[in-house]
Amino acid sequence: MKKLNLKDVTRYVEENIGTFHAKRLQSLDGLKLRKVLNRKNPYLFKAKNVLTSEEIIKGLLDAQISSSEETIFGDWLEGLAIFINEKVYAGRKSGMEGIDLEFDLDGTRYIINIKSGPNWGNSTQIRKMIEDFKRAKKILRTSGANFPIEAVNGCCYGRDNNPEKGDYRKLCGQRFWEFISGDERLYLDIIEPLGHQAKERSEAFSQSYAQVVNRFTKEFSIEFCNDDGTIDWVKIIEFNAGNR
Repeated sequence: MKKLNLKDVTRYVEENIGTFHAKRLQSLDGLKLRKVLNRKNPYLFKAKNVLTSEEIIKGLLDAQISSSEETIFGDWLEGLAIFINEKVYAGRKSGMEGIDLEFDLDGTRYIINIKSGPNWGNSTQIRKMIEDFKRAKKILRTSGANFPIEAVNGCCYGRDNNPEKGDYRKLCGQRFWEFISGDERLYLDIIEPLGHQAKERSEAFSQSYAQVVNRFTKEFSIEFCNDDGTIDWVKIIEFNAGNR
């Protein structure tokens, strides 16, 4: 085990955080109004008494962006976790299905599936993760591994005060970052470097977001509003839920 140098973490973040922001911008590129409108419940907008095209568009976009950002940033944090673990424990990104990280500690091989937060999946997805853990253990045993193997679901934020799940351990937030780094304060210390150039990057994103809002609002008003400017809810429902 090597002691983690926070300067290495800061340098990694500053050199790679641009990837996250670039993918945020890319998530806006190529969006089509009709595709986004198809994914949202139009009855909800009516029930909330939404009256303007812009309000609908912002509701659609914000839901789309929130989901996209969670995935993008989750993938980015996975890369950060692997980098940190490699520095401390010589860990490595795994090539086995469903396993993101492998490393050895005190004679035990840890196989880790990394998620953003604790509420990441339904029962079917959790069963799939457990099957991936079992398959990975079998692969390691077949290849001649004669050491203990432990499976861990690591979550970058949140809490789970009952980490022992039987087939695996679930470590969230502070527990996860300390587990992969040996540093109990790491979950706090990574906050500062994550803000590198955040203001500049956010301004660029806000400009692109505004352009999409304006473009979609214009398109929506043409396609789904009556001549008097009111929203044509029947046309929206037919588009979203009608037989085509």
